Amino acid sequence: MRRWNGWGDDQFNLELPANGSAFLAERIGGAQPLPDATLESVLARVPETRLPHHEKVSTDAETRVRHARGQSLADWLAMRSGEFGVFPDGVAFPESSEDARELLQCAAHTGAIVIPYGGGTSVAGHINPNESDKPVLTISLARMNRLLDLDHESHIATFGAGTPGPLLEAQLKAEGYTLGHFPQSFELSTVGGWVASRSSGQQSLRYGRIEQLFAGGRMETPRGPLTIPTIPASSAGPDIREMIMGSEGRMGLITEVKVRVTPLPEKEAFHVLFFPSWATARDASRSLVQSRVQLSMIRVSNARETETQLALAGHEKLIGTLEKFLAFRGVGDGKCMMTLGLTGSKTQCRAALREVRRICKAHRGVYTGTHMGSKWAEKRFTMPYLREALWQMGYAVDTLETATDWDNVDNMINRVEDNLRYGLSEDNEAVHVFTHLSHFYTQGCSIYTTYVFRTADDYVTTHARWQKLKQSTSQLIVENRGTISHQHGVGKDHAPYLPVEKGELGMEAIRSLCDLFDPDARLNPGTLLQEDSGS
Repeated sequence: MRRWNGWGDDQFNLELPANGSAFLAERIGGAQPLPDATLESVLARVPETRLPHHEKVSTDAETRVRHARGQSLADWLAMRSGEFGVFPDGVAFPESSEDARELLQCAAHTGAIVIPYGGGTSVAGHINPNESDKPVLTISLARMNRLLDLDHESHIATFGAGTPGPLLEAQLKAEGYTLGHFPQSFELSTVGGWVASRSSGQQSLRYGRIEQLFAGGRMETPRGPLTIPTIPASSAGPDIREMIMGSEGRMGLITEVKVRVTPLPEKEAFHVLFFPSWATARDASRSLVQSRVQLSMIRVSNARETETQLALAGHEKLIGTLEKFLAFRGVGDGKCMMTLGLTGSKTQCRAALREVRRICKAHRGVYTGTHMGSKWAEKRFTMPYLREALWQMGYAVDTLETATDWDNVDNMINRVEDNLRYGLSEDNEAVHVFTHLSHFYTQGCSIYTTYVFRTADDYVTTHARWQKLKQSTSQLIVENRGTISHQHGVGKDHAPYLPVEKGELGMEAIRSLCDLFDPDARLNPGTLLQEDSGS
């Protein structure tokens, strides 16, 4: 069963190696975990529903608890402490677009606020109810999870918007296809959520971000249904698809998603190289993407992330042998790891690997084969479980991500890392910070930074420390030519920083679209547009 107060399957745990706690204690100090609230104690705090009875709406206390929060660190602290704040008054489970339309009509009649719910993986506050004098209805798309149609000629697949990643890929694989969209939240996130938040998968170099994969679909709005046809390309005015992507439930419920699928590749492998410095690794990755080498992914870890990954990998003898080999090849302290994905026909993969080795050799890269890449691939969707392991040791972990042009990458990384690393110095607390580049474009790349700090003696102080780090770094990002979100969306948490990126007129345009589709401001108020109160 899914954890009620954390990530994923409650029967699965990702254990740190024996030296993991020593590694963190050496860098930021030993820690003591905070006590967790029990589910029973939280259920006792769920108030009576304000919604009338409806056959497709559950007002069961546990169902409401399990749909009240996402997966940001603020959500984590709320769930672990038991201080949830606001619970939805009910959770609906439509099974068709018609059901969704009926539920929107019922919400209008009862004056309820509506929050769309996909996989509940938001790390930006998308699904958290605000305080309101109106009842809150969360609409889960979980039962709309099937492959509805597959056009073998056009390679267009139609899915219910609530289809989670593993089920989507399993249904496509049975027909010989893949979507190739693999965010780290793949285990739980849904195809409708990917569209609503403008998601990016780990292998977007081959398959594209959701912008390239989303071909059309259907959205139920308070003004009626909106159907987007699947046209390969068009110059007929603004693209309606683009208006819907990133709408985050503010314009309607995405109920059906049509995506561009690809036949299963003949071969796929993940390779690892090491570089003697950040500059050589960064420049090699830029050369690879600007040369348009046929790769499915690139990931470049800076020196601190490389050190952390090797220290927490376990297999001390194997890592020790690797360290000796790399030192012999001139790659020692300060080394940076690059992980590459090669996907396609055998011929394509062979040609791409030749280009990889040629370009990386020019940047002093040392090729180490596919063993470590295979290990990464095995665990790439289990890394969110690391938060549970760290929490049990008394550490809080969170991430920040952005994207910027190549000429600004180092400036952005240095500013973000320094702000986080010294952000709790007034509290005499150290923060362990590391970064990787995760998605690549000819003009720039995304920057994904992880930070770990000790929990305080209580939840309130721990939250205040997180808030200080999150808010100051988010402001720094938008003031230094970075987007507030490359792949996690805006939600409520990032909404205060969006105007810097969009500008006054841009924000007015976004608001006008929301007002058009949702004139009563019933859908997910406070998300995307900060001024909404929902009351």
